[in-house]
Amino acid sequence: MSDQGEPLARIAAALERLAPPAVPVPDWNAAPAYVWDQHGARAVARIVAPPLDLLQGIDEQRQRVVDNVARLAAGHAAHDMLLWGSRGMGKSALLRASVVAAQAGDPGRVALVQVAPEALSALAPLFGQLGRLDRRFLVFIDDLGFEDGDSAGPRALRSWLEGGVEARPGNVRLAVTSNRRAIVPRHLAEQDDPINPRDAVDDRLALADRFGLSIGFHNCTQDQFLAIVGGYCAQHGLDWSEGDALEWSKRRGQRSGRVAWQFVTELAGRAGKAL
Repeated sequence: MSDQGEPLARIAAALERLAPPAVPVPDWNAAPAYVWDQHGARAVARIVAPPLDLLQGIDEQRQRVVDNVARLAAGHAAHDMLLWGSRGMGKSALLRASVVAAQAGDPGRVALVQVAPEALSALAPLFGQLGRLDRRFLVFIDDLGFEDGDSAGPRALRSWLEGGVEARPGNVRLAVTSNRRAIVPRHLAEQDDPINPRDAVDDRLALADRFGLSIGFHNCTQDQFLAIVGGYCAQHGLDWSEGDALEWSKRRGQRSGRVAWQFVTELAGRAGKAL
């Protein structure tokens, strides 16, 4: 009878090479922020965010988000948040800046966990890890939107927010940004469908209704745009003129915080400065 040890060893070695490596588990108490993607979690050493007082034109929205994140960090009752509306008006920047503010003086109280779009299906394992920890977490899903025909994604998000067996644990809150209030696409045809048209609309809006805070962001006025530019330029010691700023916004076809920052970047480049 021939020795089977060597073939079995080769098979075992081949299987080990085929098997995916174990997903590393970070120290969830060590960093201010993390990214969760298809490979697992990795720590982020620093949250990049503008100072809160430079986020102009969104005063009411800023206060509501800052207050809610501060409650979460303190271990008090806090809401899941949906920040929706115009592009470039500081939705994700506000979330990052609010976490930075909540970490001031005690960085270990709360951490930001940004979830990559391709890792949405793996939120349950993430919640399983975070729920065992004595720290609060804001799980952040940026620019979320579901395509037509995707029913599994919205149902899973509703379950995570409340009521499902895999709902997020008590020390975790979700923050989602989206260009659409309903997150999922809506069409005028829904209003014309003679078979339960109200049900179709209600089902799509029900997802947004699961968030305790639903905060809208809208294009800024000319004065607000100039105030944003002025704030950034004052912080970075840049000379500017209103005419140049408005001309920049006209060329971009939009007035927003993002366009203002792009103008400031242009000014800094012209002046030979780094930001």
